[in-house]
Amino acid sequence: MRGPRPLGVVIKLGTSSIVDEKSHEPLLSILTLIVETAVKLRKDGHRVIIVSSGAIGVGLRRMDVEKRPKHLSKLQALAAIGQCRLMSLWDSLFNHLRQPIAQILLTRNDIADRSRYLNAQRTINELLDMGVIPIVNENDTLAVSEIKFGDNDTLSAVTAAMVHADLLFLMTDVDCLYDKNPRTNPDAQPIEVVEDISSLVADVSTAGSSLGTGGMSTKIVAARLATSAGVTTVITKSSNPGNIVNIVKYIQASRSPGSPSKNHHSSGSDSEGDAPEMMSSSVSSLKTAIIPLHTRFLPSPHPVRDRYFWILHGLRPHGTLFIDTGCYKALLNKAGLLPVGVVDVEGTFHQQEAVRICVVDKKHPGNQPQEVGRCLTNYSSAEVSRIKGKHTSEIPGLLGYMDSEYVAQRESISFFSGFHGGGVSRPVTPVGSGVNLAGMVRGTPGRGGGGGRVGTPMQEERRLEAEDKELEREREGEEEGLVMRGKKEEGQQVRFVEEVKFVGEGGGN
Repeated sequence: MRGPRPLGVVIKLGTSSIVDEKSHEPLLSILTLIVETAVKLRKDGHRVIIVSSGAIGVGLRRMDVEKRPKHLSKLQALAAIGQCRLMSLWDSLFNHLRQPIAQILLTRNDIADRSRYLNAQRTINELLDMGVIPIVNENDTLAVSEIKFGDNDTLSAVTAAMVHADLLFLMTDVDCLYDKNPRTNPDAQPIEVVEDISSLVADVSTAGSSLGTGGMSTKIVAARLATSAGVTTVITKSSNPGNIVNIVKYIQASRSPGSPSKNHHSSGSDSEGDAPEMMSSSVSSLKTAIIPLHTRFLPSPHPVRDRYFWILHGLRPHGTLFIDTGCYKALLNKAGLLPVGVVDVEGTFHQQEAVRICVVDKKHPGNQPQEVGRCLTNYSSAEVSRIKGKHTSEIPGLLGYMDSEYVAQRESISFFSGFHGGGVSRPVTPVGSGVNLAGMVRGTPGRGGGGGRVGTPMQEERRLEAEDKELEREREGEEEGLVMRGKKEEGQQVRFVEEVKFVGEGGGN
């Protein structure tokens, strides 16, 4: 009989979990426990990623600066100083247990570029296959407010979604979420399981530390992002990192069919892809184990998929397309976005740039337009303004040319969770390693002034189809599973991600 399958685990550590808020000294006792925990998970077969803040905090200690400066260039200089020492510290601690690590620094620009996004995904996958623990941080040395993730809670959710992780641990200074502030309300009750974040009633007044930028509210944002991508998200106390091992074992056991806790602590989606059988020892340990207090957010039953996740999250929208309800229903039925369904245009954007999609209810003019998704457009804002509400046959007469009959192809349209029409199945761009996207030749800028598009929309569509087919052939022939999945077992389902909404901008680490 087989035991529970290994999981992909992402552990996010904030600055306050790594550096003392007043002295800025590294918290070696906690760091050591985190290292021991990560290595223990690796020995149990799990694939582990650490998302680590702390570069600026360590830089403050190195330069004997008392307070976090406000000037961007000083913050970036301290991040450059601190990142070097932070990685040296991680490497020294992991080296005692002979565990290799790797550094990965990301900005939103790395995610926005499709080829760099896929390259980052493949690099992390290769590191995990090699038995390495990647340590991810935002590149604060180069990032500015326009290209920052906002905080490492969001970065950890993005990373977990990108590599199809099973679990995301958001380490904080409390055991779990409470319905009231436990510091001021002795009767505060813990919230152990959250099935629907939109209906969550919790106290999130806890702010981030003076060194960090996060707080409990940013963790809720990160949990919303990760769970919509199919990732179970856990909030637990950073001072007891050893709890992670027990929580992972508990979640593994609770996912098994027939688990005594499944009726309360799991859902159908939470058990998707598990092995059909579990060792009896795991069941008995589940019954008797003392589970550490934590809050667990269950993943969406309709997780988003790779290319649709990238459209929703990786690309900053440059404008808005307003469509009518009839057009929206057609899009849910996999139709492309035709000019006749566009009611209005807002903002300035170029061809192949991302824009918001908002639905206008003409029957109730007083209702505010509702944003339902994002898309990549085949025409610029000026061009769409001229062809909106018109039939396709009128495009050549209005513009003098017709790059495409669609304002946006269906495969370039992605809806947020909850707006996918009951889980409409859509094609997926599989994860592979054999396509050299960085070597593709870029097309000339479009007539609308947009640069950087890959040929015409029809050429781009054909390229994407060819890429999908090639990657699909590679995926079917690989013995290794998708990113963070480990080796496939017979009968194991492969989880994909379909659509997600990016939230959270502003400050840094």
